Amino acid sequence: MRDLPPAARGFVLGAVLAALACTAPALTDPPTPWPAVILLAVLYLGCELVKLWPLPGGRVPEGTGSFLPVVLAAVFLLPPAAAALVALPGGFAATVVRRPATVRRVWHGAQQAIGAWAAGQVFRLLDGPAALGGGLSSGAGHPGWPADFPYAMLPATAAATAFCLVVTALDGGILAAAERRPAATARHGLVTGSLAHCVHGLAGLMMAVMWRSPYGVPAALLVLLPMYVSCWVFAQYQRERAAHQATIRALVQAVDIKDRYTRGHSERVGQASTMIARELGMAEDRLEVVRIAGILHDVGKLGVPTRLLRKDGPLTPQERRIIELHPEYGHEMVRGIGFLGEARSAILHHHERVDGTGYPYGLTGEQIPVLARVVAVADAFDAMTSTRSYSRARPVPTALAELERCAGAQFDPAMVRALTDAIGRHGWHPVVTSDDDLQVISSAAGGPAGAPTAAAEPAAPHGQGSRPGPGPAPARGSASGPGPGVPAGRRAGAGPSGAEDPFPPARGGR
Repeated sequence: MRDLPPAARGFVLGAVLAALACTAPALTDPPTPWPAVILLAVLYLGCELVKLWPLPGGRVPEGTGSFLPVVLAAVFLLPPAAAALVALPGGFAATVVRRPATVRRVWHGAQQAIGAWAAGQVFRLLDGPAALGGGLSSGAGHPGWPADFPYAMLPATAAATAFCLVVTALDGGILAAAERRPAATARHGLVTGSLAHCVHGLAGLMMAVMWRSPYGVPAALLVLLPMYVSCWVFAQYQRERAAHQATIRALVQAVDIKDRYTRGHSERVGQASTMIARELGMAEDRLEVVRIAGILHDVGKLGVPTRLLRKDGPLTPQERRIIELHPEYGHEMVRGIGFLGEARSAILHHHERVDGTGYPYGLTGEQIPVLARVVAVADAFDAMTSTRSYSRARPVPTALAELERCAGAQFDPAMVRALTDAIGRHGWHPVVTSDDDLQVISSAAGGPAGAPTAAAEPAAPHGQGSRPGPGPAPARGSASGPGPGVPAGRRAGAGPSGAEDPFPPARGGR
């Protein structure tokens, strides 16, 4: 308790006193059906402890709300004070990962007891016990069975909602007190998650109905089996999602190690791509695909010889053609990764231009996939606003003006306008990679952090094998046409002023 701010200590103490007040009537006002209270309390405790046991595909993820059917069954079957008693053991046994563990367990127990008591009051206010056939005796069945459907759904739903809202309010209050966050910010995201658990928790109504049926307690316990299966399925989903994220992180780290001058570039392109997609009104699930496309857009560099990525001096036309294969390399690398979906097309086509002079296939306008047009703008914007060894970062307004100047020829005007509007509304706060990460990457790549690379090489004039890049003037090597020996449709991809910066000067036109 000493580690908590005074306001948080007072909040926890108040919750504990409130929980004691909620449970006290069960000890002083008979009759309390103790056999049912004990059995439900043990079931609730078991549902919490099962989170510590390995399932066939992994542990039950935290926050699945596996206890809700049991707690709500107690709310529907028992007086409010007795339901609050049922909630205490499982609350005390809840898994905690941060200290102080004892205080957190006490807090969880008090929180669940208050929520169960409030839900029981709402259930009785709406005449829920009568809808289920009357009060619960210590026996298994009840003469009032069957329940009055569909009316019984109304008090049950109201009680489940009340439970979730009370728990959410208490969570928001303790966050505001412990972390001194505004109440509105502390509640952000809690209500939606808690109400989602209400739907899961309504299985408690079925458990209560089966408990009161002629089949009694054994039938009620069978309701927990699909809940266990549901938790197992959710555990598999969480494991698969974690594997996806690990795959993406590994690919990005591999690119950073191989071509370390773009450290952090992939994450920033993913960030800018998401801003564009959100401004365009794309669905939430598609936003994640856009973010992944931006992060992995240059994964094809893994297929380019390292000697070309780090070569000192200009590239030959043959080396230039090899560099320009990186979108196709990237597409081949991720073709078998099913969860990437639409992101694969963005990786393949992010160097296409709307006027048809891009690569690898020279697509025009609407032929270019939407996500590729998004990533192309995000890629160019980050290249212009990032400080690199060969050039200073341009101010954000300057970079946006350059994108607008190239809109219609190099970039999709709608994507440029979306990025401009998004930055105007929210500003640009790029992802920052720590210096520690740079040291690790540089060491893994075989050189000290900050070691000179080929990026420091000044660009040769165009026509002398220079590597085209982003400079505002043709002297920076912008390519308005194919270089010697470069077939049409395999051009550098730089715009009228090289705004795209597909690959920086003296870095091989990557």
